[in-house]
Amino acid sequence: MKRLLLLLSLIVAACASAPQRNQDLVARALDAMGGADVLDARKSIYIKASTKQWEPEQSVVASGEMRFANEATYEFLADIGARTTRIDWVKNFSYPSTRTFKFTEIITPDAGYVAGIDSNGRNKQSRESNPPGFAMSSLRLATTQRELLRTSPRLLLQMRDNPGNVSSSPDVTIGGVTYPAVNYKTGNVTFTVMFDPQSGLPARVRTLDWDNVYGDSAYDVVLSDWRPLGSSKGRIAGTRRYELNGKVISEVKIIEAVENAPVSADRFAMPAAAKAAAAKPATSPSVPYQWVIRRQVIGTYLDSENTSYDTQASSGLSLVELAAGVQHTTNGAGNSLIVEMRDHLIVFDAPASDWQSNWTINAAKAKYPGKPIKYLVLTHHHMDHAGGMRAYAAEGATLVVGKGNGEHFRKHLAAPSSLNPDLAVRDFSRTQVIEVVDKQVLSDGKREVSVFVIDNPHCNGMMIGYVNDVRIGFVTDLWSPGRDPLPAKITPALAAVHNAVKKSGITPVKFAGGHGTVGEYAPLMALASK
Repeated sequence: MKRLLLLLSLIVAACASAPQRNQDLVARALDAMGGADVLDARKSIYIKASTKQWEPEQSVVASGEMRFANEATYEFLADIGARTTRIDWVKNFSYPSTRTFKFTEIITPDAGYVAGIDSNGRNKQSRESNPPGFAMSSLRLATTQRELLRTSPRLLLQMRDNPGNVSSSPDVTIGGVTYPAVNYKTGNVTFTVMFDPQSGLPARVRTLDWDNVYGDSAYDVVLSDWRPLGSSKGRIAGTRRYELNGKVISEVKIIEAVENAPVSADRFAMPAAAKAAAAKPATSPSVPYQWVIRRQVIGTYLDSENTSYDTQASSGLSLVELAAGVQHTTNGAGNSLIVEMRDHLIVFDAPASDWQSNWTINAAKAKYPGKPIKYLVLTHHHMDHAGGMRAYAAEGATLVVGKGNGEHFRKHLAAPSSLNPDLAVRDFSRTQVIEVVDKQVLSDGKREVSVFVIDNPHCNGMMIGYVNDVRIGFVTDLWSPGRDPLPAKITPALAAVHNAVKKSGITPVKFAGGHGTVGEYAPLMALASK
């Protein structure tokens, strides 16, 4: 009995000391950053910085070296009292094509606005008669607000002022260093703040995010190179490194920082019509943070409220019949192709998310009742075409992937998926995966569907598909038929499609695209023959 009472008293003491330990960590960090009084007195801050960004799921090799996406400079101005921010960007993209975006983001607690480009990413210089600009979607606004708070001293001040939202976290060990940590919940976001054990400064700020390929993922900003800010005792992290599951995907270097500079309200003004129509920040726990962040890294996220993360659709997903038993999904973040076989279905590509995959699966079941999806053919490993793979795995489908990509998909299907907003938690590690070395024929004894691994400049293990009896091919990224006009001179990507057709001996009449719609093959063949 005495031992039980002693144990209970120790538990009570530990529970009582935990809140104090958490607040002590927060107070020590505020002191190390210059003192809570200095941070409270800060009215504005101006920052000039440079960034470099990489996209891990646009790699040439599955699970290989990340693709360098862009480098940028930006000027950041925040009116702290009004909780408004302006960021002027110059982004020079290397991938997926060379181009420069010059634009401004204005963020308030209730609205966001993008000026200088239109919602397709085109610079205003190309459309001077109709200078573009648009209100942020609720998804982009919520994501931008979360990321601004992640690196702001306001995070620590909020933790001080809202101790009821601060809870204990186990210490976190990374690279041989053990960081004391606390959790802070604000709205639908939980930050885990890790503190440097020597200086007490915040060293990492983590969220647990859903990634459509990687599954449950740790997203950290690593704060370092702390330096004085102005004449006060305030300090600022001069280097901010963003890591996804330990991989550095973005690095920010502060060039200049000024606190309490005069600010004018008109610097944060947005058009009245845009402000009136602007969406409030999304509050759902299923905001696709990683999709929003990382599609902007490659400059292809075009602001949208569409649940499928669609960046171009206005009318929603739909099925288009291309031939008897062949359906093309359109108006999504990417397209799929559904092929009816005698007693089952084959689907090509699972774009973006399990939400879109669920839509496609339900549409296929309605169109072809009683026929299960037996195969999901993934043309390549990039997130915008493979991110919805788990919905098909949940249906019992076998994944068909290109040479060298099998282990990539097996590894990520075995990863935890508790944060998936579109599927119930389950074990996907037993999903069957077929790796195509050169060619695979899927047949029901009557209809044949062929899959070919092709040489191409986009990524390793990429495949095209072909429905033999109706002479329809399926191609992703190398050609977007029906969307992109053919150039005057053939490109390496288009040449790859043409060479694959010649090598395989198929005779397509048309191709359906993973982007775009459908296009006749003859014009591409004529272009290649010049």
